[in-house]
Amino acid sequence: MSMHVTGQLPLAPVNRPERATIGHYAPNLSVTALGGGHGLYATLSALRLISGEITAVVTVADDGGSSGVIRQEMDVLPPGDLRMALAALCDDTDWGRTWRDTMQHRFKTATTNGDPGTLDNHALGNLLIVALWELLGDPVDGLAWAGALLGARGVVLPMSTTPMTISGTVLGDGDDGRLTQRHVIGQDRLAKTAARGRVSHIELSPADAPATPQALKAIDSTDWVILGPGSWYTSVLPHLLLAEQRAALAQTPAKRCLVMNLQPSTTETVGMSAAEHLSVLHYYAPEFRLDVIIADPTVVTDDHRDEFCQAAEKLGATVVFSKVKDEHRDNVHDPLRLAVAFSEAFDSIAS
Repeated sequence: MSMHVTGQLPLAPVNRPERATIGHYAPNLSVTALGGGHGLYATLSALRLISGEITAVVTVADDGGSSGVIRQEMDVLPPGDLRMALAALCDDTDWGRTWRDTMQHRFKTATTNGDPGTLDNHALGNLLIVALWELLGDPVDGLAWAGALLGARGVVLPMSTTPMTISGTVLGDGDDGRLTQRHVIGQDRLAKTAARGRVSHIELSPADAPATPQALKAIDSTDWVILGPGSWYTSVLPHLLLAEQRAALAQTPAKRCLVMNLQPSTTETVGMSAAEHLSVLHYYAPEFRLDVIIADPTVVTDDHRDEFCQAAEKLGATVVFSKVKDEHRDNVHDPLRLAVAFSEAFDSIAS
């Protein structure tokens, strides 16, 4: 028996947050954001302050932590990044904050003979999502029900309903000083290995996995497509490696925006400049064009600004430098500042 979500579950009244603090709320604006993990969380936290219709398209190649264990033991999509996207779309009300924290809550168990319990470090939201998948038999329906329960201000979709595996080649120095190549399979291992070298190639398998139809429809019918920020090789680029989705992103009539990371050189991108990030993007999807790139001024120093702008121009993009960094937390985007940056970037392209 199939089940359909007809609206938010009437479990408790939800008081909507005030919009006047932003001043740029556009109820008719539709935005589709692609990414995973903390980067997508930051984007969605900002977009729900300014956009009336939000769709999140999430990577499904995670194989570490709670998601990795659940994926291995239950043969399902990794739920962690999907859970974070749902949490980001919760309202800034008592209802929204409570459900956000509940979804993100991780269990801490007592140890037995030095080993943690089987539920240790599992996020409650991961288990809730998987339970809905088992009950409904469909990942998209399950996420819709979870979103209705949370009162999420948008729709969360996996980029594919087929669990994906990401692999890559990492270049590094061997013990004898010679250049070595290591082929690494798995998102978690790739991210850790890249910290000791440099990623030269990545790919997704199965290579012919279908994109989620609802995600393709959202990309085609939205006003804006947002990519980034996030782990470049394991959260951002995978959206351009899935053939059907890459074609949709290249052909959509929507405007396209890229949000740069606050720290170009991360564990996955050791020694890479901001301009090199754009070059890598162009390498994997030469047909993909951008309209605007948002970057914090601290990301691109004055002596590298020309190089970065030239790389952006090759992608067809205008660069908007805007202070989007949280002043109190390192390498974290401030949702309010990012919301304002989005609004200003959207207006600059529309005008």
